[in-house]
Amino acid sequence: MRAAGGVLLAAHLLVVAWITLRPLDVPWVSAANLEPLAGIKADLARGPEQAARQIGGALLLLAPLGALLPLVGGRIDVSPLASLARTVAAGALLSLGIELLQTGVPGQVVDIDSLFLNTVGVALVHVAVVPAVRARLRRRRGARRRGVRPRAHRPREEVTQGSTPTIPRVGIAP
Repeated sequence: MRAAGGVLLAAHLLVVAWITLRPLDVPWVSAANLEPLAGIKADLARGPEQAARQIGGALLLLAPLGALLPLVGGRIDVSPLASLARTVAAGALLSLGIELLQTGVPGQVVDIDSLFLNTVGVALVHVAVVPAVRARLRRRRGARRRGVRPRAHRPREEVTQGSTPTIPRVGIAP
């Protein structure tokens, strides 16, 4: 499960890098937006369709990280608040790194609002997906420990581990 998460995470990050760090051939470029929420206000002023496209795109760009980062971590028994904090911090740092790298890419513009929206997207997906998936995995693990077979799986053969090995005492050299 962790390996599949790692592959999906790498694929997603490659797509994000291609979208955000490729040079664009545009006739003009707007100035960098370093004022919080100014870009969101401008998008909302352009109309609901344009606002949904711009704001939704920024929310969705890094949103899969909210589920992929905990999947790669592979922990089931972890504090939900600590998991959320780690995931959101990683998403924010990745978004900040992308924004800093965009300063040297022709046609790409730094926008503080995209940093905020990317981080909110990561947090929303994490809150919506990860607690439910972890609870389901804990229930399945508990059912296996009690000897109840999950419905969708084939029965497995019980393997005994045998007796505990013992180490004979070795005398200390004089």
